[in-house]
Amino acid sequence: MRRIPIRLRVAAAFAVAMAIVLAGTGFFLYSRLESDLRGSLDGDLRLRAQDLAALVRQPGSSLATAGGRLVEQGESYAQLLDPRGSVLQATPGLGHRSLLSGGELARAGAGTIYSDRRRVPGLDEPSRLLATPVSRGRARLVLVVGATQQNGAETLSSLREELLIAGPLALVLASAAGYLLAGLALRPVEAMRRRAAAITAETAGERLPVAPTGDEVERLGETLNAMLGRLDAGLQRERQFVADAGHELRTPLALLRTELELALRHADSAEELREAVRRSSDEADRLGRLAEDLLLIARTDQGQLQLRREPLGAAELLESVATRFSWRAEEEGRRLRVAAPADLRLDGDRIRLEQALGNLVDNALRHGAGEVRLAASAVDGTVELAVADDGPGFPPAFLGRVFERFARADESRTGGGAGLGLSIVRAIAEAHGGTAKAANGEGAGAAVSLVLPSPR
Repeated sequence: MRRIPIRLRVAAAFAVAMAIVLAGTGFFLYSRLESDLRGSLDGDLRLRAQDLAALVRQPGSSLATAGGRLVEQGESYAQLLDPRGSVLQATPGLGHRSLLSGGELARAGAGTIYSDRRRVPGLDEPSRLLATPVSRGRARLVLVVGATQQNGAETLSSLREELLIAGPLALVLASAAGYLLAGLALRPVEAMRRRAAAITAETAGERLPVAPTGDEVERLGETLNAMLGRLDAGLQRERQFVADAGHELRTPLALLRTELELALRHADSAEELREAVRRSSDEADRLGRLAEDLLLIARTDQGQLQLRREPLGAAELLESVATRFSWRAEEEGRRLRVAAPADLRLDGDRIRLEQALGNLVDNALRHGAGEVRLAASAVDGTVELAVADDGPGFPPAFLGRVFERFARADESRTGGGAGLGLSIVRAIAEAHGGTAKAANGEGAGAAVSLVLPSPR
């Protein structure tokens, strides 16, 4: 079952809210009008009671003869009672039965009271009466004054009819307006949806249309465009990575194939054949190292580079790397020197850290000159493992991108490395929760270091 479109849901929610508002407003208006009508009727009864009380005090006066604005035939009435409830005077049609009960008569003798009646003799309509004490000579009497509520009932009935007609009509109009407004508000979202549906890997550079509305929809569009920008940048990096990897793999594969073809066609002796196999083996090793480097970077990108952390001594770690490269340094007439505090320790994966430091020493021996120094130090809550040499250092234009994949100072160079060594150094450092940095020395040479968190 498909879900209801958001436009209809917004319009329905608006209609429900509007219905509640209209119902509350109608109830408030009705109650307020009813209260005002009752207050107006009570005020009229008080004025009428004051006039009739003055009439009753006059000798020889009678309620039966009161007329005009004091007592309107069929609209109002009056009755004069003694303390026992006997009817002394009454307007025509009321008869001689008291309109007050015993309890009401007692309360009316002490002060003014109000009461509602469904009907009274001679008046088959709901009415409201006021009973108040009056004095006639020395006698304490009770004056009852009443008036019909029909006018108020007709006014309230008219208001009810108008509310029952105008309320649903206003609700329909408001719901239609809500539906249209929801459509207008969601139009930019629909435009973004259509553009997003049309974006593919081939058109990853396109962006969603963002209307300058200054509201949440504009911020949503800007956020989605920023996300598309990051995805596009990541896709471009992946494409460049694949292209660079293919280029780097093509060279050793071509050399390997050439060596094998030469061995098959032109090797006339066992020595020539062995030499061809040796060179092929070197290219195969190069392919293997490149494949391992590419696999490590891919795992790092996916967050799947697993580390086997253990407590390590910094001096021991650097000595192990130096020992591995000592034969190569001796062949080149270079010196490897290790400087690290004996008590400096860190937590890390020995194999990965030796791999990263090995890449740095390999670069120093390959591209640097003079002494190669492996040093460790504690700096501001971190452990810094550095490899420096006395060579020409990094070209200034290259220093800002030394850790990029397949980046090389000499772009025309096709051999001697794929340009992945320093990017692997950074990947291993970041996997340990640290970072990598590179700089040129004050005099000469380059220095590359891994900055790792100190063990807790």
